[in-house]
Amino acid sequence: MTVHDDRPLLLMVRTGKREFREYLLRSLAPAYRVHLFTGVAPTWELAYVDGATELGGLLDVKAMTEAARRLPDGPIAGVFTWDEARTPQTAELAAALGLPGDPAVTARCRDKLLTRRALAAAEVAQPASVPVGSLSQAFAEAARIGYPVILKPSDLALSVGVIKVAGPAELAAAYEFTSAVRHGALPDWRPQVLLEEYVDGEEISVDAAVHHGEVTPLCVARKEIGHPPYCIEIGHYVHGDDPLLHDPQLRGLLQDAHAALGFRDGITHTEIKLSSRGPRIIEVNGRLGGDMIPYLGLRATGVDVALAAAAVACGRPPVAVPDRRLVAAVRFFYPAQPDTVIETLAFDRAGLPRAVDELALLADPGDRRSPPPKGTVNGRVAYATAVAATPRACERALDAAGAALRINGAPPAEHG
Repeated sequence: MTVHDDRPLLLMVRTGKREFREYLLRSLAPAYRVHLFTGVAPTWELAYVDGATELGGLLDVKAMTEAARRLPDGPIAGVFTWDEARTPQTAELAAALGLPGDPAVTARCRDKLLTRRALAAAEVAQPASVPVGSLSQAFAEAARIGYPVILKPSDLALSVGVIKVAGPAELAAAYEFTSAVRHGALPDWRPQVLLEEYVDGEEISVDAAVHHGEVTPLCVARKEIGHPPYCIEIGHYVHGDDPLLHDPQLRGLLQDAHAALGFRDGITHTEIKLSSRGPRIIEVNGRLGGDMIPYLGLRATGVDVALAAAAVACGRPPVAVPDRRLVAAVRFFYPAQPDTVIETLAFDRAGLPRAVDELALLADPGDRRSPPPKGTVNGRVAYATAVAATPRACERALDAAGAALRINGAPPAEHG
């Protein structure tokens, strides 16, 4: 006798590294039949998916559409990715299947210049920003906007190519640094450099679910920034009782930004500076947050960002009811010296505080890793998460985890 499975069929485009994404599939599996479109043979994902199809680099939307229409277990309820590099193709696939997803909106989120133009047209609070195509233009625009300024590529993630410039003496080297950024998967890609006003204040991110234009904040992460002047995110804190979740000014800014971009259905990760002149949009990404932020939100609040994201991908309203008020945090670790060849890598777990939650190793023997800026994309060797009643308890736990990390037998700060 065949047992009917009434879980909706969710089509997932790529997954990513197990250390960063397994918890999301773990949440989805009980509620959805997940079919994975992947460029390589699935391994750890098989414990959570109902099926998988290998489709090369997942760049051919026509081939993905045809494969989706051939799936025997339909109908497909939603199409979903949390992979930044595949958000355009996923939006096109969803649109081709008549499901929530708008390629034009995804493009406006992915390209920071298009984001800036859309927000400016709607008079949404954001930094002054201008594309610069030469060093001489960069000097002229920096003088007009006023130092310090930020240089960044108009796309890419993980703060790649982002640098703070304190004054004219630093601009030439900074412009060369950002202009030299390359995309490993796209050999012909070259960055469009944006020069932006530096905004003071704390930087946060908000993961939100959007259903029929209504924006529901799911979790607020407060960033730890390191490795100046390169603006590298080295950690995040999520407070279960963060008042920003209910702040009318912040919620209004989020609603206005999404309306300006035309974003009506899906999940977003919005970065905001809480400046002395009020909150200002830094960027809006058409995906859920990376860096374990949704996991921190789940541990701190009980709200499952993965399930909320899947719901809106299927055209249903998200469920976002917190059931706890804890603090959860993550910190990422790098070697102290450039071009460190990993021989051994481990955490000494003896005596770690109870607040230490997850410990993950991100490098294998033989890997070569560097701190930022060289290691901005792939320099991380490990991370630790912590869950406790207070931010200070989380901080102490993460400090202890960092002290317990051994890279080739020595703590990161002593290595080399």
